[in-house]
Amino acid sequence: MFSIGEFSKITGLTVKTLRFYHEQGVLKPSHVDPGTGYRYYAPELIDYARVISSLRELEFSLSDISAILNQADDDSDILEFLSSHRQEIAAQLERYNQITNSLDVIIRKEEEARSLMGKINYDIEEKQLEPILVAGIRMKGRYSECGKAFSKIGRKFGRHICDKPLMLHYDSEYREDDANFEPCMPIRRGDSVDGIDVHELRGGRCISLIHQGPYEELGRSYERVFGYLRDQNYEFEMPTREVYIKGPGMIFRGNPKKYLTEIQVVLKS
Repeated sequence: MFSIGEFSKITGLTVKTLRFYHEQGVLKPSHVDPGTGYRYYAPELIDYARVISSLRELEFSLSDISAILNQADDDSDILEFLSSHRQEIAAQLERYNQITNSLDVIIRKEEEARSLMGKINYDIEEKQLEPILVAGIRMKGRYSECGKAFSKIGRKFGRHICDKPLMLHYDSEYREDDANFEPCMPIRRGDSVDGIDVHELRGGRCISLIHQGPYEELGRSYERVFGYLRDQNYEFEMPTREVYIKGPGMIFRGNPKKYLTEIQVVLKS
C-alpha cells in the first residue's frame, strides 16, 4: 500500500484534498493506522482517484460523485448524470450571459453619464431633433407612478431599446393627481403590445436645457425655458419632453443632486 504522500504524488491530488475526500466519504483510505492515524491507500484506488479528479474538473459536486461511484464503472453507465449535468451548466451559462448583459448596460450608462458631466452646457440651446420611434404607455395620475410603466416597457422591448428613457407631458400646467403623461423608451423596432403603444415622435427644431438636480427642482429650469420662449416670441407644441440622462441607478438610488434631465420643447413649424 502507498502512504498518503506517495498516493498524492501518484494521483496529483494534494494531501489536504485527500484528507478532505476521506472526511466527506468520497475516497476512503484502505487502512488507517489506529496508533498514528496515518492513511494508506491500495493500488486499486489509483483509478478511483483519477475518476474523481476527472469528475471534479467537469464541476460535479461531491454528492453527485459519490452517487456516480456507487452506481457505475463505465462512461456509458453515467450517461443520465452527464446529460443532466450538461443541462445545469447550460442553464448557468445562460444566467451568466444575462448577468453580463445587465452589467454591460449599467457600465455603459454610467460611463456615458460620467463623460457627459464634463461636457454639459447648462445654457439654453436651439437644436434639431430627428424623428424617433418610441414605445410608450399613456397614463393619467401622479408622475411618481411612471416607474411601473418604464419597467413594463423594459421587460417587453429590452434588447430593442436604443436610447435614454423619456417622458412626454401633455398638460400645459402642473397637475398633482391627474397628470396626463407618457413614459417612453426609444426603440429600434417593434409593434404595439399589451397596452404599450409604439409610435413615432416627429422631429423638428426645439429648445433644450439640461437640468442638474432632483426632479422636484425641475420647475426652476422650466422657468428659464418658458422665459426664453417668451423673449423670442416662439410658439411651441405639446407634448413637452423630459429625457432622463442620469437618474436613479439600477442598483443604488444615487445622489439626486447628480441627476441629469434634458427638457425639450418642440417649436411650432
